Amino acid sequence: MTVPGEFVLRRSADVSVDTLVRLVRAYEEGSTGTATCTHEDVRLTLSHPHYADNSWCLTGPGDELLAWASLALGGDTAAEAALTVPPGPRSAPAARFLILHLLDRTDALGLARGTPLGLDVGGVLEGDPVLPRVLEETGFVRAATLTQYDVDLSGGAPSAALPPAGHIRPAVPDQDAEVLHGLHLRSRSRVPKTYDPALFRARIRRLGEFSGFALLLEVAGHPAGHVLAHAASDRGRVLEAAVAPALRGIGVGLALVAAALTELRRRGCAQAFVAVDTAQLLDPDALRRDLGVRGERAVTYFHREPEL
Repeated sequence: MTVPGEFVLRRSADVSVDTLVRLVRAYEEGSTGTATCTHEDVRLTLSHPHYADNSWCLTGPGDELLAWASLALGGDTAAEAALTVPPGPRSAPAARFLILHLLDRTDALGLARGTPLGLDVGGVLEGDPVLPRVLEETGFVRAATLTQYDVDLSGGAPSAALPPAGHIRPAVPDQDAEVLHGLHLRSRSRVPKTYDPALFRARIRRLGEFSGFALLLEVAGHPAGHVLAHAASDRGRVLEAAVAPALRGIGVGLALVAAALTELRRRGCAQAFVAVDTAQLLDPDALRRDLGVRGERAVTYFHREPEL
């Protein structure tokens, strides 16, 4: 599609990590009043194998960076995109152009696959004054919402008892990737899932290369759940917690998150952000209390079905 005269579309690889961090932090501050993005967060994002050819930045007059969009094929019926557009006088037209660009690219990928693809756009923060409106104007509907809990680790990490016959150990990417992937797919989380085993295996491997780790909880020797996390300077993130549906309600999720927070504190983190799909929780208030949550923010996914 033609780029409007006021904009320039560039590869994200041609934009410095520092510039991308400033863009994301400006988006966070404009939406929630608080910025949390670090250089490690951006580097981990850029390491996605699909982003080499499917990640773009939009600049305006004076090379001002206005927006960042990336696209990946992890699902069986939909592509997944991340879109960051800080509030500003050009934010709405910049968001609209990149959304249409993502849709065009998704159509092209679907044509190459021989099947139409929908599109999921994630990372939209509660308080964003622009993206929800523009996404809905272009045919998207609200789908899953994650909650990011802010947990203070400066005084210690919360503890939690293991379920009966439970054992937590570090997951070994080459040995445990298939087990982790199975838990990822079976969990009741509504967020878009990575169906491609090779792509999920690459995600686990990349996580380890960027100060991350995976923990696996087994009950009587059977996989019960896993957690993925990474440390970024003095801040950590719990990126995913997956629990086998048959073992919900016995403390698997809480034990995994508490173990991940303990490991993040051991690695020097004084603060952690825990991403949770509240649809998985039997008692969200109990989790807030047990983790000592001091703040939270919502992150929404938007979905658009393919045009048949």
